[in-house]
Amino acid sequence: MSTPKRYTITSALPYTNGPIHIGHLAGVYVPADIYARYLRITGNDVAFICGSDEHGAAIPMRAKKEGVSPQVIIDKYHTMIQQSFADFGISFDNYSRTSAKIHHETASEFFKKLHEDEKFIEETSEQLYDPEAKQFLADRFVIGTCPKCGHEEAYGDQCESCGSSLNATDLINPKSTISGAEPTLKQTKHWYLPLDQYEDFLKEWILVGHKKDWKTNVYGQIKSWIDDGLRPRAVTRDLDWGIPVPVAGAEGKVLYVWFDAPIGYISSTKEWAAREGKDWTPYWKDKDTKLVHFIGKDNIVFHCIIFPSMLKAEGSYILPENVPANEFLNLEGNKLSTSKNWAVWLHEYLEDFPEQQDVLRYALTANAPETKDNDFTWKDFQDRNNNELVGNFGNFINRIVVLTHKYYEGVVPTPNALSEVDQQTLAELKAYPAVIASSIERYRFREASQELLNVSRLGNKYLADEEPWKLIKTDPDRVQTVMYVGLQIAAALATLAEPFLPFTAQKLKNTLGLDATTATPWTAIATQEVLLAAGHTIQKGGLLFSKIEDSTIQQQLDKLAATKKANEVANKAVTPQKDTATFEDFTKMDIRVGTIIEAEKMPKAKKLLVLKVDTGINVRTIVSGIAAHFSPEEIIGKKVTVLVNLAPRKLRGVESEGMILMTETPDGKLVFLNPDEAGVQAGAVIS
Repeated sequence: MSTPKRYTITSALPYTNGPIHIGHLAGVYVPADIYARYLRITGNDVAFICGSDEHGAAIPMRAKKEGVSPQVIIDKYHTMIQQSFADFGISFDNYSRTSAKIHHETASEFFKKLHEDEKFIEETSEQLYDPEAKQFLADRFVIGTCPKCGHEEAYGDQCESCGSSLNATDLINPKSTISGAEPTLKQTKHWYLPLDQYEDFLKEWILVGHKKDWKTNVYGQIKSWIDDGLRPRAVTRDLDWGIPVPVAGAEGKVLYVWFDAPIGYISSTKEWAAREGKDWTPYWKDKDTKLVHFIGKDNIVFHCIIFPSMLKAEGSYILPENVPANEFLNLEGNKLSTSKNWAVWLHEYLEDFPEQQDVLRYALTANAPETKDNDFTWKDFQDRNNNELVGNFGNFINRIVVLTHKYYEGVVPTPNALSEVDQQTLAELKAYPAVIASSIERYRFREASQELLNVSRLGNKYLADEEPWKLIKTDPDRVQTVMYVGLQIAAALATLAEPFLPFTAQKLKNTLGLDATTATPWTAIATQEVLLAAGHTIQKGGLLFSKIEDSTIQQQLDKLAATKKANEVANKAVTPQKDTATFEDFTKMDIRVGTIIEAEKMPKAKKLLVLKVDTGINVRTIVSGIAAHFSPEEIIGKKVTVLVNLAPRKLRGVESEGMILMTETPDGKLVFLNPDEAGVQAGAVIS
């Protein structure tokens, strides 16, 4: 394990235009929290920093959609997000917001410093302009076809399909999301950060300096960007929502959100330090501080190229030691989507699964998208809880606690001579802190979570092999030793589980009668002979985890199914109007009421029914493709609307002499145009 030192840990600032979902948690916040908790309990000085990103174009877009002011939106979602994080156990040292005064001041000062040092270039260029709304279009107010992958709904700053970072003017067939109009190009002046001037610095710092210790997915994306050639990037934009550009001649312009947001890490640290009576500068300006950014893959370019270039330009800040970005998490085989409500929202999970925060933390960690996109399924969530948490971790703790109370009234027994098996088991236990620490320090949190489960597997195997429930009748002295060894494993788990399962770890400490002064520190488990002393009293406690039933999972699947159906209905295209028909065309159609008097399935055809219909003129055969919606028996006697003068046509050898007129409901169900009213007879003309 590394020598204790100072760490500044940041996690991506979430947009306050919607709640937090499991994709955010798996990609950013759970791994960051595991890392921060681990560093704290191993004696390091940690500042774990985050806050709400409240200046993106997505904010006024959401406000416009809901018919409220942007301030209402950010207040609503900032409060929701902050509370959800707290309830879920994300242990930020400070959670701020970019609308705070200290952030406006910090971002403005940062811009002015670069401006005074002539680090920007000023350019007048053509930008997309909405002629109907009479305003320049910020990135998220433009959609079009991605020039790299062909996705037809890419935004002006990024394609959410392929992850490419874009400029609005790169889009093919752009369209304004405000009015739907096709944008025009109009000249406007902006300040740019000349990223091309930092290429040599970035190549040396990342492509040479971090080739071996950064994740391959991160390194690969950065290399691709640099190899493609970096270009100046605007740091301002024409918008009325954001931090005003703090120089003369910039009226009506704000700082671009990608420039403003990462400075939020600095302003949040300042806010924390002021509250705690600390000096913020060592956490950002001392070369002995290790800065680590936790982000998703869509933010790699901002944290590995743009923000470091900003810090380098300013000159007094440290650079990130690592940026362990994760890939994306999908949900039940489909991409998570805020706009389509295809997500598991954190605040809803906390309502549906009260006091089961650690189950989701574990499921997301064990299935984390660390090197490739992964899929969250409710079945996997259930299996990991029932088989790994309940069946492994919880089972071991329950057995050791119950037997201690059964045999010794909850008092840790005095061990007798340790056998070779006992010594080997304790030796294996002492190795786990270093094994788990190694995985965490290499940002392999999935691997680390499984090593934690191996500790409880060690305990289960030890009890299963030694069988104290049998030995108690023949060798009670041996049982004292077995139970003592098992309780040492339980005490180690109370410490080792804390970064991954903080609520469970606290519950276990309570059961074992441990507190901050009596629990064994992580770094001492490998050397301390006694973790839970003989004579110490433990509590009875309850089950650490509860089995999740099929019915509970089905409720979640039903919720997703309803969402999917609602999306299908919302997205169902309305059939365009056909070519104009004259009145004479319409009068040619003879539409009458008919009665179905016979119906049978057409052989070897899944969709076709052969009907005998009394049209009032005659009884005729009509072949209709409604077999998937109606059985022959249920439609006999049904009055229907029939186009009787349609030219006959053979279908599978049967001549069809008309057409039954029907329509389709939004959920895809066929229904008759129903003339089934009292007194309406077959043959009645519909006009």
